[in-house]
Amino acid sequence: MPNFVAPEVKKFVTWDYVVFAALFLISASIGVFFAVKERKKKTSKEFLVGGKQMTCGPIAFSLTSSFMSAVTVLGTPSEVYRYGASFVLFFLSYTLVIIFTAELYLPVFYRSGITSTYEILYTGIVVYAPSLALNQVTGFDLWGSVAATGIVCTFYCTLGGLKAVVWTDAFQMIVMVAGFMTVLIRGTSLNGGSAKVWEDAHGGSRLDIFDFDVDPLRRHTFWTIVIGGTFTWLGIYGVNQSTIQRCISCKSEKHAKLALYLNLLGLWTVLMCAVFCGLVMYSHYKSCDPWTAAFISAPDQLMPYFVMDIFSSMPGVPGLFVACAFSGTLSTVAASINALATVTFEDLIKKGFPDLSEKMSTWISKGLCVLYGVLCTSMAAAASLLGGVVQASLSIHGMCGGPMLGLFTLGIVFPCANWKGALGGLLAGISLAFWTGTGSFIYPAPPAKAIPLQLSTLNCTLANSTEALATAAPTLAPERPLLADTWYSLSYLYFSAIGCLGCAITGLLISFATGPNKGEDIPPVLIKPVCNLFCFWSRRLRMLLWCGVQHDSLEMDLEKQQPKVAASKTRTDYTSKNNTNKENNHQIRGYNSEENSYANISRESYL
Repeated sequence: MPNFVAPEVKKFVTWDYVVFAALFLISASIGVFFAVKERKKKTSKEFLVGGKQMTCGPIAFSLTSSFMSAVTVLGTPSEVYRYGASFVLFFLSYTLVIIFTAELYLPVFYRSGITSTYEILYTGIVVYAPSLALNQVTGFDLWGSVAATGIVCTFYCTLGGLKAVVWTDAFQMIVMVAGFMTVLIRGTSLNGGSAKVWEDAHGGSRLDIFDFDVDPLRRHTFWTIVIGGTFTWLGIYGVNQSTIQRCISCKSEKHAKLALYLNLLGLWTVLMCAVFCGLVMYSHYKSCDPWTAAFISAPDQLMPYFVMDIFSSMPGVPGLFVACAFSGTLSTVAASINALATVTFEDLIKKGFPDLSEKMSTWISKGLCVLYGVLCTSMAAAASLLGGVVQASLSIHGMCGGPMLGLFTLGIVFPCANWKGALGGLLAGISLAFWTGTGSFIYPAPPAKAIPLQLSTLNCTLANSTEALATAAPTLAPERPLLADTWYSLSYLYFSAIGCLGCAITGLLISFATGPNKGEDIPPVLIKPVCNLFCFWSRRLRMLLWCGVQHDSLEMDLEKQQPKVAASKTRTDYTSKNNTNKENNHQIRGYNSEENSYANISRESYL
């Protein structure tokens, strides 16, 4: 392979460090602000879930910032640069995910709890990915940035609790969008304007978005992104502790749903910014690809390399982009630390020591934040062994989130499922997902299924010859087993679907084989009767599929209550107002008929 002369790209200068440091300073200051402001509210409830009185606006910003991590900031433009703009189809996936989360999962989780088992590992990837990419391109110290991220996140999580995390996320969301827009404006102007960028992208086949090939082995098609992407992101949004904790911190279910739908606008905004950055980057490097020419060592470094290239004469602006990337990292890590502390305290410590004082509970919660801050930062060392961190992050979400999604779907949609089916289904889903995922890591898909679009080095300067080089297709690994080109070559976006469906189907089979649950024992508010959508013409069929759950009685009780509440203009408890029986009191506790929504109450009320 010929050697190319790499163009001189400047490293970080003083002003870049100043801008970057300002992000950490402001984030830490928000934690100090809430520590001082809320110093008289020293309850664990205030610390962990913001007193369950948050409104939809800051929660929407926080959700977007937390899940559009540095993996998105660095990875999505690189994906578009190499594979084309089909990534924009996640626009549809995000829409379906938010609808399912808001209408199917949230109403149940709002009145219960959830535990996430893979938060620490993913957080380690989120910390390590941007640190590695930025270290090798900008000269920014790798482990220094890892340590700084962990220390700052732990600091403002421990001092300010969830309110500090949420408002810091809102600030970091603004920084993230500002960084993207700065890159877009500068990159577009340097490459002849938006029309020229669009023309270059079209000429390089980067705008071939709609590929309706149903082959599940193809890495990105319409179906893999819309179907597989929906399952993957449902595992991230629908049953993720960080998401649910933010939603239950809202003062009502209506505010929680509104936060999710407003967050969808943020997801669309960040996605479109990332996709257009990838197209601008391709226009800039269409005839001298820095990855093929070995100016960088991994595709994850394309975006920071591009930023350092186009802003070489503008000190301080590269620091803004680094702040943009680390805004995603800070928000994700902070969300994970707070979520893990909440799960541990609510599900383990509080259950084992129910008589703890509020002061002691708050100190334990803060101690858990410090503990998980150290663990999440330490996981970056483990993430350094995973190789391609961008795809690895979604793969881990799929392999772990898919079975969890199947487990909770089993419980929410199928009242007949029993604990044996749930346990057996979860084990089956995990086994299937990890079998497929591990096989795909060992035996990557054939080049024909995942080969990037053509990248050229035609205009790169050769060090020792005048020969030009185009991207060469990778060679197949020798002695591949039979499953390597079939089962192990499935698109990584289907890992979640495999785990989810494997869990749900196995769980149902085991439940029916061992004796299904009786629906009469299950409160209707904890089950979503999705069969009503498909059996609206037959009440008898609906009741059969309800498996004995008394949905009709709950609806009738609520209809009776609404006129009485409207007439009296009060917000008294529905069950005491109408002297309903003990069973119905258990079923509709927390319901506010005047707002047609559920108030945020303690989940212990339902146990």
